[in-house]
Amino acid sequence: MKLNKLVRNLTFWVLLAIVAGALLGHFKPAAAVQMEPLGKRFIDVVKLFINPIIFLTITLGISTMGDLKKVGRIGGKALLYFEIVTTLALFIGVGVAALVRPGAGVSTGKLNAEKVGEFTKRATEFSWGHFLADNLTLQVLLVAIALGIALSKYAGRKPIIHFLKACSKYVFRGLHLVMLLAPIGAFGGMAFTIGKYGIATLLPLGKLMVTVYLTMGVFIFLVLGAILRYCGIGMWTFLKYIKAELLIVLGTSSSEAGLPGLMEKLEGMGCAQPVVGLVVPTGYSFNLDGTTIYLSLSTLFLAQVFHVELSGAQILTMMGILMVTSKGAAGVAGSGFVVLASTLTAMKVIPVEGLALLLGVDRFMSEARSITNFIGNGVATIFLAHTEDALDHEMAVEALGKRLKPLRLRGRKDLTSGEYLGEVAEEAAP
Repeated sequence: MKLNKLVRNLTFWVLLAIVAGALLGHFKPAAAVQMEPLGKRFIDVVKLFINPIIFLTITLGISTMGDLKKVGRIGGKALLYFEIVTTLALFIGVGVAALVRPGAGVSTGKLNAEKVGEFTKRATEFSWGHFLADNLTLQVLLVAIALGIALSKYAGRKPIIHFLKACSKYVFRGLHLVMLLAPIGAFGGMAFTIGKYGIATLLPLGKLMVTVYLTMGVFIFLVLGAILRYCGIGMWTFLKYIKAELLIVLGTSSSEAGLPGLMEKLEGMGCAQPVVGLVVPTGYSFNLDGTTIYLSLSTLFLAQVFHVELSGAQILTMMGILMVTSKGAAGVAGSGFVVLASTLTAMKVIPVEGLALLLGVDRFMSEARSITNFIGNGVATIFLAHTEDALDHEMAVEALGKRLKPLRLRGRKDLTSGEYLGEVAEEAAP
């Protein structure tokens, strides 16, 4: 019976695929590199579902919410939350880099600066105007908000809402079928990464790799864990709940591959649909905790490699630049390198050619960035749903499979009427 349950478990197959991909990449690198299309095509197919899901979730959520002031309040609180948490991530990255000094003693003798040119060119071409114009997800978000507001004021909206609900049901049904292919995508992504770059590429920059992973682990369990504890939920409990999506993100190195599943899981644990629809897609552009940590660590790493002792004013300048440039990272191809190149170019102190040192290991660190970004957006949604009295405690208990710590809410609020539907349990599990 247990074996049958294991065979039917998607998480098991994704994990098995990641291990198989890593082994193929190590022992047969040439064959493994040919597996790249498997990972890319899977991500491309999943991306087809992202904008329809965002559109339907937000439109339905706002049109049935009733209180439009609440929409504005949730959006404003989300942006404030994103700024505070990403700034904290930035300070943590700078602090760890200054303490550990991962760039000390790294040789620059084998720099290959040729490939850096394309990233520095993109960095000079990047602008917020292009970011907003080219970011289809943000455009869909704005259209969905406008349509949701219009429908909420339209008296004959019922047939339209029924139609959109039917569309939503079929979109998610299609997504579930596609996710059955997740092991293939994870296998292709991991095989390509190990086959192309090899484990040996990690050794010269091993200290940086370890520093990045440990820093993001500390951020997840201490900072994001504290935020979740405020909501009465433990971090391990939440990670177990989204483990399948986390493995997909790990295998594909893309947080977008897990976005639709994350939105569905958050609704399934009681986060109100409007909150999920507003916070998650916005967070993918403006709440990039992992990317922020990586950028701050990498900038100081390169300064240490080239023996550039940054003054306090220069570090503050760097942090100010990163606070702005990191917000647009999700809308740029090769985002980590592009934003890093733009930061180094703006500072004019650290050689941009130093990016060549990171080319070989960036792919391995992208898993840490993607997973941290992914978890960060899930935590942000739970926190904002909690503070808006839009987290159904009973659904959370049922979904997470255990009693939760007492929530600091008067009860579960109906977002349409604004009335409380019942009291939240006051005692935690023994």
